[in-house]
Amino acid sequence: MGTPPRSPWALLVPTLVLVGLWAPCVVSRQPNFIVILADDVGWGDLGANWAETKETPHLDQLAAEGTRFVDFHSAASTCSPSRASLLTGRLGLRNGVTHNFAISSLGGLPRNETTLAEVLREAGYSTGAIGKWHLGHHGHHHPNSRGFDYYFGIPYSHDMGCTDTPGYNLPPCPPCPQHSTTARVVRKDCYTEVALPLLENTTIIQQPVELGSLARRYAEEAERFIQRASDKGQPFFLYLALAHMHVPLVPPLPPGPGRGIYGASLGEMDALVARVKEAADSLGRGSTLLWFTGDNGPWAQKCELAGRLGPFVGAWQRQRGGSSAKQTTWEGGHRVPALVYWPGRVPAGRTSQALLSILDIFPTLVALAGAALPPNRRFDGLDVSPVLFGSSDVGHKVLLHPNSGAAGKVGEVEALRLAQYKAFYTTGGAMACDGSTGPAQQHHPPLIFNLDRDIQEQEPLDVASREYQAVLPAISRAYAQALQDIAADNVSVADYSQDPAAIPCCNVQHVGCRCHGAHGATRDPHVESRTPWLCL
Repeated sequence: MGTPPRSPWALLVPTLVLVGLWAPCVVSRQPNFIVILADDVGWGDLGANWAETKETPHLDQLAAEGTRFVDFHSAASTCSPSRASLLTGRLGLRNGVTHNFAISSLGGLPRNETTLAEVLREAGYSTGAIGKWHLGHHGHHHPNSRGFDYYFGIPYSHDMGCTDTPGYNLPPCPPCPQHSTTARVVRKDCYTEVALPLLENTTIIQQPVELGSLARRYAEEAERFIQRASDKGQPFFLYLALAHMHVPLVPPLPPGPGRGIYGASLGEMDALVARVKEAADSLGRGSTLLWFTGDNGPWAQKCELAGRLGPFVGAWQRQRGGSSAKQTTWEGGHRVPALVYWPGRVPAGRTSQALLSILDIFPTLVALAGAALPPNRRFDGLDVSPVLFGSSDVGHKVLLHPNSGAAGKVGEVEALRLAQYKAFYTTGGAMACDGSTGPAQQHHPPLIFNLDRDIQEQEPLDVASREYQAVLPAISRAYAQALQDIAADNVSVADYSQDPAAIPCCNVQHVGCRCHGAHGATRDPHVESRTPWLCL
């Protein structure tokens, strides 16, 4: 896991926001792009990363046929900010999305931010989004208004609404009420009043969603989108934001011995990715780049329903209570699995130690498409195509890690990575499985860990040590330069106001917004999916 020792204070890149570190690689034709984003997936949830994991044979094969990135990071440790950064190449302090949107949110990703889909559509691509959106669904914040020609999915997380057959959760959530006279069960962290909607473009086609068929439907819609673009002879960009893993859906089969509920759901995700890869390969190997990664680390407070951290356990925090995974700036919160597959272009069987980020997807795909980055703004991502193609293993010198719901102000930079060093300015505040959150602590001077020697983040450097005193000035300069750069940028502000009228509802006259016939297992979901229930 370790990388060779470096001297980050000897040469510090003066800015984090290069529009491109290298010239884009010229390709003979515009490639297709598939970005698969798993939800709350752990670095150790892939067998290719962590030998204890046995449920991902197809993803492990994808790693063998492509390149595996072991030092790859989400731009935030929670849903909406991470997704906003993927689609804009900019941190939440720039794009305005610093925390999650609600089911009643009026706003979303600010309209003056340009999405990857908008850039690629302008470059001639057919663009589709399937799965979880969570960047605003009301009015012009819907995916169809943010550059996607086609959308099929749930506008937020699959636990943000009731269903007739609830997925797994901790604590368990009750099913949707069937009638207005049904006694309401109120439970903390459960949505019991409004059913979870499934949308095709702006139409609600099922409410509540049947979670047990969701993986199959996502796979089928992805295959149809790919086929439609192929039939038109048009390059395509498919953004497939999975419901997996978050908290598990209803597994298609009872968990096998030793697998458990989470393992069964992980296997279902693995099979879904395999179907999408097969569809891409059927178009002709070598024409499609597939990038698999995650939005953030596991949701630790869900205990056995949460993913595997691998070695990135945040031992310093665990010793003091609280989570070191989702919402936090510990490695387990933002270091995520990442695989890139492009036969004939991306080397097979390679493992890269380059320090990369979900922020890099935007500028890299824009460059490979032969398009231009939007003007009048700065980017935190890099064009890392040389790293993908194996001609370089140099990524970021500096990465910023914002607070994503733990101690401190949301969106603010609470940790910073400089080469192999990681500095923490704030710790604590995120809930662990045992209910503890750990004390909220400010660190001035910061805690500094050398990840080459201490990937578990167990023992910070002694502030009196020569190593600490040598690296602290470079970290302080990088931190100050980053904040100055953001302050001078064209930044956006997201609207986080809420109104119950913004909640997706296919029939306001029915309890829970239930649609006639939208429950039960007797109807063909593909017939049902074309029924014109309009989103109000």
